[in-house]
Amino acid sequence: MNYSIVTEFMILGFTRKPGLQGILFIVFLFIYLMAFLGNMLIVIAIIYNTTLHTPMYLLLLALAIVDIICTTSIIPKMLGTMVMSDKTISYGGCMSQLFFFTWSLGAEMVLFTTMAYDRYLAICFPLRYSTIMNYHMCVALLSIVMAIAVTNSWVHTGLILRLTFCGPNTIDHFFCEIPPLLALSCSPVRINEVMVYVADITLAVGDFTLTCISYGFIIAAILRIRSAEGKKKAFSTCSSHLIVVSLYYSPVIYTYIRPASSYTFERDKVVAALYTLVTPTLNPIVYSFRNKDMQTGIRKVFTFLKH
Repeated sequence: MNYSIVTEFMILGFTRKPGLQGILFIVFLFIYLMAFLGNMLIVIAIIYNTTLHTPMYLLLLALAIVDIICTTSIIPKMLGTMVMSDKTISYGGCMSQLFFFTWSLGAEMVLFTTMAYDRYLAICFPLRYSTIMNYHMCVALLSIVMAIAVTNSWVHTGLILRLTFCGPNTIDHFFCEIPPLLALSCSPVRINEVMVYVADITLAVGDFTLTCISYGFIIAAILRIRSAEGKKKAFSTCSSHLIVVSLYYSPVIYTYIRPASSYTFERDKVVAALYTLVTPTLNPIVYSFRNKDMQTGIRKVFTFLKH
C-alpha cells in the first residue's frame, strides 16, 4: 500500500530559462498540431474508405491512434505548464499520465514489429500474403499488441504506486516518466529498476531486433527485383521506415536501460522528445502520406468535407 505524503508534483518543464519558454511553446504547439492533425487525418481516411479496410491499413490505423494517445497524454499539460504560473500536476494526474504514456510506448514498439512482419509477408510471400494475413490474423496480432501494452503499463504503473514520495516533489522533466519519478522516491526502487530493465531488453531490444530481421529479409527480396526503378522506390521506402524505427527505439533503449542514479535530466529531456514528439509527427509522413492508396483516401475525405 502507498503512504505517500506528496499529493502533487511540480513539473519543471523542458527549460527553466524564461527567454526560451515562449519559443519552445510555439515550437511544441506546432509539433503537437502536426502530430495530432496528421494522425487524425489517417484515422478518418482509413475509417471512411472501405477500400483501406485491409490488414496493412488497420495496422496503420492502430499506430495513428497510439500516437494520438501518446502526444495528447503529454503535450497539452506540458504546454499548460509553459504559459501558466501553476506548474503542478496532482498525484493521480501524474499516475494517469504515466499509465497512458507507458501503454503507448509498449504498443508502438510491438506495432512497429507487427508492421514489419506484415511488409515481410507482403514482399517475400506475395502470392500467399492474403491467405496468411487475413482479417482474423490481423485481429489476433492487434489483440497481442494490446495485451502486451496493457500488461507492460499495469506492471510499471503498479510498481510506481507502491513507492513512497515524501519530498522533494519537483520532477525535473516535462512529464511524469518512470526515471524522474524513481529519482524522487523515498523507498527502495530496485524492483522497479529490474522490471524496467527487463521490459527494455524484451520489448525495446527484442522488438528492434525482430524489426531489423524482417527488413533484412525485405531488402534481400528487393535485391532480386530486376527493375532499377522498382529497386530504387523499395529501398527509399525501407530506408525511411528504418530511420523512423531507429529514431524511436534508440532513445527508448538508452533511457530505460540505466539505473536511476545515472540519469542526467537535462540531456534526457532532449532524448525523450525524440520518442514523445518527433516520431509521432514523422509516422504519418513516412508510413501513410507517401502511400498512393492513402493519398487517394485522404483526397476523398477532403472532397466529402467540401460538399
